[in-house]
Amino acid sequence: MSDTAGLHEDEDRATLARRGPGRQAAGAGRAVGGDVLRRGGTSGDGRGANGRGRWTNFLNRADGRDLRTGYLMVAPVALVVVAVNALTNLADIAKVATWEPWVWEGTSALAIVGLALWIPWLATAAASPEDALAQGWRPKLRFAAVHLTALLAYSGLHVAGFVWLRKLAYAAMGAETYVFGDRFIYELRKDLISYAVFVGLFWLIGVLRRRRDEPVRPVSFDIRDGGRIIRAPLSQIVAVSSAGNYVEFWLADGRRPLMRATLAAIEVELERFGFVRAHRSWLVNAGAVTGLRPDGSGDWTVELGALEAPVSRRYPQALERLRTSG
Repeated sequence: MSDTAGLHEDEDRATLARRGPGRQAAGAGRAVGGDVLRRGGTSGDGRGANGRGRWTNFLNRADGRDLRTGYLMVAPVALVVVAVNALTNLADIAKVATWEPWVWEGTSALAIVGLALWIPWLATAAASPEDALAQGWRPKLRFAAVHLTALLAYSGLHVAGFVWLRKLAYAAMGAETYVFGDRFIYELRKDLISYAVFVGLFWLIGVLRRRRDEPVRPVSFDIRDGGRIIRAPLSQIVAVSSAGNYVEFWLADGRRPLMRATLAAIEVELERFGFVRAHRSWLVNAGAVTGLRPDGSGDWTVELGALEAPVSRRYPQALERLRTSG
């Protein structure tokens, strides 16, 4: 397990020493007789959770290897489609030059593969089909907005690309200027099908890649608390909360070591092993859930033994995962 760089400079150790063992950092919760006093997260970690954390998750999804794999799979299929469609047009259209169907189909395939294929890849990374299945209307609305925008961009780039290429090809063949006309809606309907296929393809490629890259689950996680390293079993880490420029690990044995890091960075390390971002200031171990209860207005509280942590309505996917794990 990799460590977070830049942990505990000398001045940070001095800050910890001044705080003393009996004080907690801002944003932490305290278990007292099964109840938890929850304080608001710091503005610094909020930026990390809502800004860097989202970008980190997006970049993890938008893996360039998926796009390369997509190209390798789509390109040979496109050649077959070009050949079949061009030969079909030659057979079905009586008065057409032999080269024209090949130009039509070839420029369309080239515009998709060469210009527009990255759009469904990026849109799938931004809003995967799994997001549309999340509880609540916000993930579904976001999924629809992302893919509607991406579809229009994909179709627009596809049409602009093949029109430009066809004009060049017709000029090179000494034929009359190619005229596209007002057929964009017709092309958009066809592009809707190919776009949906590509979204499904990139989603499947991403799922298979993540399964292949999934490391063997580690037994423990190294927590750098000041000048010492605490090797905590993952099953004993109940939750992680933000504490200013630190994160606080809530261990099953009652210890609460601090580590200088952002919650977003720890989330990247632990999310593959069953830890769920339930709140901008909380990361909880789904395997340690003992109960869930509603707090009203869409917010929930997750019970982790004696510890309780908030589940924000802004994280509907987290609530769904905690429900199935608890």
